[in-house]
Amino acid sequence: MVVNIRVPSNFSTVDSGLPPGATDGSARAPGGTDASGGLSRGGHTAVAVCLGVILVAGIVNNSLTLLVFARFRCLWTPINVILLNISLSDVLVCVFGTPLSFAASLQGRWLIGEFGCRWYGFANSFFGIVSLVSLSVLSYERYTTVLRSSQVDMSDFRKAWLCIGGCWLYAFFWTVPPLLGWSSYGPEGPGTTCSVQWHLQSPGSISYVLCLFIFCLLLPLLLMVYSYGRILVTIRRMGKTNPLTAPRREHRILRMVLTLVSCYLLCWMPYGVVALVTTFGGSRLVTPSTSVVPSVLAKFSTVINPVIYVFFNNQFSQCLMTFVKCKARPLSVREVRRRSLGSITDHGLGDSRRALVVRYTPQRPVNLRTDGR
Repeated sequence: MVVNIRVPSNFSTVDSGLPPGATDGSARAPGGTDASGGLSRGGHTAVAVCLGVILVAGIVNNSLTLLVFARFRCLWTPINVILLNISLSDVLVCVFGTPLSFAASLQGRWLIGEFGCRWYGFANSFFGIVSLVSLSVLSYERYTTVLRSSQVDMSDFRKAWLCIGGCWLYAFFWTVPPLLGWSSYGPEGPGTTCSVQWHLQSPGSISYVLCLFIFCLLLPLLLMVYSYGRILVTIRRMGKTNPLTAPRREHRILRMVLTLVSCYLLCWMPYGVVALVTTFGGSRLVTPSTSVVPSVLAKFSTVINPVIYVFFNNQFSQCLMTFVKCKARPLSVREVRRRSLGSITDHGLGDSRRALVVRYTPQRPVNLRTDGR
């Protein structure tokens, strides 16, 4: 049973299994830790600083990405549209979620009541899962592009729009249940953020957390590992026909794969592990100071995603420099693709499926004259 205790300017969701004396009206985080006292004033300030940096950097990075995509139509390809969807979901997290937790950390308590907590938990979960699923879909689309490079139609956006729509429906399917009674949204950690109530021990809550972990975190990770692993195998097989450039290309793609998977694990896996530990009775082990770190790391994904997926894209970088320098004429499609030769993120893997074309122009014959003129 969950008891909602209202106090001025704050609220809490308190587990009925808390020890006597835990119902004094103070805000409490999962596990019975006092939300206002779980972190020191300095701890709340440190969290606020981190969230402020994430808020500003996330909005700037993703907004810049959206502006460049809007400015240069040559960037509109099926795979780049999925990148655009990732930036859109990340900027929505920064706009609708992060400011609320930032303000709460400044004050050391949640500020906008129970309804605001539910909205925050739903919005962050919804937009976060959209981003996660989009990352896995992007990896699979890159794999299929490499596998069928000669059959890919870059002007056909139907599949890309279907994938994007599927990502949003999938995320909505998994984030609505807590609003309908399958688990619930409420305070977490030091009481300055809200999410799924991991600490509730009811069968419904435990089953929901397990499904969320499997289908919204583990499954996208497995799809990413499979897709990028197959890309490495495909490139290695192609490299046997060109042993001079194959090792350099393989190392570059390996670095890309390790970076993408590592950032995914760094940002999201700690949050998933803490949620599982708390769900299965380990809430006494998860203190507010330890639970706030995975939450901040998950929000950090909104900053790192546009950097590793967009700014390292040679094609996008050329358009970005043109945009920053305020050039009057945007790059043409041919010019952008020429400059991005060798990029591993341009429509898949760039030079792994390009052919070297040598044009021969015959010289004019030289007329040797012997009459002195």
